[in-house]
Amino acid sequence: MSTSARLAYFVRTAIGSMVRSPFVHVIAIAALGLSLVGFGMARIAADQLDALLASLGGEVEFTVYLATDAPNEQVDELEKALVNRTHGTIARISPATALGRLAAQLGEQGKSLTELGDNPLPWSLELQLPLGSREPTALKTLAEKTRALPFVTGVDYGEEALERLGVISRALRLAGLIVFALVFLTAVIVVSATLQLAIFARREEIEIQKLVGGTDRFVRMPFLIEGALQGVFSGAFALAAVYGLVRWLEKEGGDLVGFLMLDGRFVVAWGRLALEQLGLGVALGLTGSFIAVRRFLRV
Repeated sequence: MSTSARLAYFVRTAIGSMVRSPFVHVIAIAALGLSLVGFGMARIAADQLDALLASLGGEVEFTVYLATDAPNEQVDELEKALVNRTHGTIARISPATALGRLAAQLGEQGKSLTELGDNPLPWSLELQLPLGSREPTALKTLAEKTRALPFVTGVDYGEEALERLGVISRALRLAGLIVFALVFLTAVIVVSATLQLAIFARREEIEIQKLVGGTDRFVRMPFLIEGALQGVFSGAFALAAVYGLVRWLEKEGGDLVGFLMLDGRFVVAWGRLALEQLGLGVALGLTGSFIAVRRFLRV
């Protein structure tokens, strides 16, 4: 029998088994699909928070407030060190410029600032950070080192907001790993149980195949294809469900997850997610089927 003929036989046998017992396979596909939906939503939420952090990073200024007696030489060195460390652009802001900005932001109320005898605002350095230098942990370390300098009175970059978003992002990534572990265990159990029933129902056929010289690989292949097909169908189901959930949340979930959206939408790489869902479904389906077949083909 040629390779193509064998492959056609394996596929026909697998599809025929699924057609003869559709209820069991539908339950398996639904269970796998729901598990993959949880994995996909956790992955999208973590990616969305990363995109949100990156977008907020463009609005955050790393501002260093200087003492009134800060030596120019040391301030120059600090500017060079900050630029070398972050590859950003830096500007030195005078008290007069800072006061003018504040007056402009206050509008009509800002006119009262012109009546101040002495300008209370200090000299400051404003550092614009590129995308690769906006990671919250790195910014916190940089801020701590900068605050320790004797001529620096303070550093501000929206630390609390970035840290909270960072914590949420790490929590969602951990949740994604947990969901992945649950997906793996659920898939192995569900697929194994499904194929155990199929193998038991065809036990006599399998014994006959082995008695006439059928190898374990020949007997095993249809069941592996069944597991792979279950994975494909469950991955497609999960992808469709995730797409529907995301679109529904964009329209109706503003109060619930509106803080995660950028311009009212989720940033999702659908092509990558489709490959992940289908690939994970097939891999888990094959794993479950391999375990089931290995247990029950020792006849």
